[in-house]
Amino acid sequence: MGARLEETPGAQVSLTDPDARAMSSHGKGTDVVGYNVQFAVDAEHHLILAHEVTNIGSDRAQLASMGEKAREASGHESITVLADRGYYSGDQIVACDGAGVAPIVPKTETSGGALRGRFTIQDFVYDAAHDRYTCPAGHFLTQAKKRSTRGPDPDFVRYRNLDVCGDCPLKPRCTSERFQQIRRWKHEDVLDAMQRRLDRMPKAMTIRRRTAEHPFGTIKAWMGATHFLTRTLPNVKTEMSLQVLAYNLKRVIGLFGVSPLMRAIAA
Repeated sequence: MGARLEETPGAQVSLTDPDARAMSSHGKGTDVVGYNVQFAVDAEHHLILAHEVTNIGSDRAQLASMGEKAREASGHESITVLADRGYYSGDQIVACDGAGVAPIVPKTETSGGALRGRFTIQDFVYDAAHDRYTCPAGHFLTQAKKRSTRGPDPDFVRYRNLDVCGDCPLKPRCTSERFQQIRRWKHEDVLDAMQRRLDRMPKAMTIRRRTAEHPFGTIKAWMGATHFLTRTLPNVKTEMSLQVLAYNLKRVIGLFGVSPLMRAIAA
């Protein structure tokens, strides 16, 4: 079994279903070995525009592909996509930029500094016109000189102010290092643009919850407290496609009635 684990991508072996994988979740008691079902749902009618089944344990790499599938299915040149924090990935957000998909995803807070009364990156305001940050004390952090383009983080620029950090009265709340240093990604402007969209739409996550979770709840209610009835990824994809087809048919019948649906199918 040890040798088999080493030979298997991801070092996981399921004895029940060879394609099933451990799904990552922060919820208590939610550990499961199975599949990751993705839905892209229309906010107006709650129809499932696109879906996918993967055995990748997290949602982090799903934003761009699901956004593009939803855009194609919608028939629009551009769409706005609402997703939860689990989808936050700089690379995925950049992949959406210019592709007709405008994502709105809350940033994942990875620092525990705020809980300890420390400043976080959100407390440092970036000024694009002057290419500098303003710290909570009102001082400017400017670009540090690059010593080499082959450093450990060539895609990041560092901002700091060596002259004022040491004597700043707010330093205990800022950093335990000799001075504060902010790292800015080369595509940070794309992330900033997304944050501005989120700021203009404060109820975005409320809309997401009542939109995306509705079909999941309905289909789970139909299936009952059970598992997928098939095994291996191709078969589970087929099973999920049938569930999505049934859901969309019943949803359209509920919205427009049987006769308009039959006429649309005949056309």
